[in-house]
Amino acid sequence: MVHTLKGTVRVGDRLIEVDSEGYLRHLGDWSEDFARALAEREGLELTDAHWELIHFLRAYWTEHGVQPQVRVMIRHFTARWGAQRGSNHHLHEMFPRGGPQKQGNRLAGLLRTQGEH
Repeated sequence: MVHTLKGTVRVGDRLIEVDSEGYLRHLGDWSEDFARALAEREGLELTDAHWELIHFLRAYWTEHGVQPQVRVMIRHFTARWGAQRGSNHHLHEMFPRGGPQKQGNRLAGLLRTQGEH
């Protein structure tokens, strides 16, 4: 069980600050342990496929300074996993709380995309 205080996620002996939707307040606080703790809080069991998408999001952010659009994710993962597993529908099934662009970004420790409320 992940114990949290409002606006935090416990990662080991640290409380990591998050906003009201679970996005990191400080991008440098991200770790794989943070992703595991947040996923547990959100009721999501991370598979190898989830980790592949999380690492893709982080690498894309590092290279481009922005999060990839869903169509970029679909194109990338369709090429890697095939049309069915790389589809928009499957990516949203993997990340049921807002799809890969919301839940995926939260777990990857990235900021909200513009236009999110």
